[in-house]
Amino acid sequence: MSGKLEQLKNNLEAALGSRIASLTQALGEITVEVNPADYIAAAQILHDDSGLAFVQLMDLCGVDYSAYGNGTWEGRRFAATSQLLSIEHNWRVRIRVFAADDDFPMLETLTGIWPGVNWYEREAFDLFGIMFSGHPDLRRILTDYGFIGHPFRKDFPISGQVEMRYDPQQKRVVYQPVTIEPREITPRIIREDQYGDLGKH
Repeated sequence: MSGKLEQLKNNLEAALGSRIASLTQALGEITVEVNPADYIAAAQILHDDSGLAFVQLMDLCGVDYSAYGNGTWEGRRFAATSQLLSIEHNWRVRIRVFAADDDFPMLETLTGIWPGVNWYEREAFDLFGIMFSGHPDLRRILTDYGFIGHPFRKDFPISGQVEMRYDPQQKRVVYQPVTIEPREITPRIIREDQYGDLGKH
């Protein structure tokens, strides 16, 4: 670990203490995982502590771990991961929190600390179904308001559940069940029995 990352690690451990569920370093980046009960307090410390000063949230995204590691994942399913930047210290950190309930994933909103997270949390809600308690305007942002389900969940069907089309008789857009037939989408050359055997042509 470089001197700069070592210093960041020490500052994080000193400021967050027992709020850290795990702290890992990989590829020159540090990821801090916290429990849902400590999420807001830890985020406030990351923002306010002068030794950290993560005043800018660059991104927040939802993650569905249900098929992680080819289905060997045994932890909680949904997480929110935020990328933070300290301009003062010129370092970055990733904070991750898993929702306690897989059936109804809910986390506290970070909008009171970083107002710019508003649309990122709306995106995580829209695509993954993660609710953010206290969010000022939690509604869909990418899909249609009538959309059913959350399309980035691993169990969401690739073809979707409904399709829309313009009906000339009704003179409006209508929704109907998907009419796409399941089909093989693997390129034909990969489906060949001898694929990869360069000795036979």
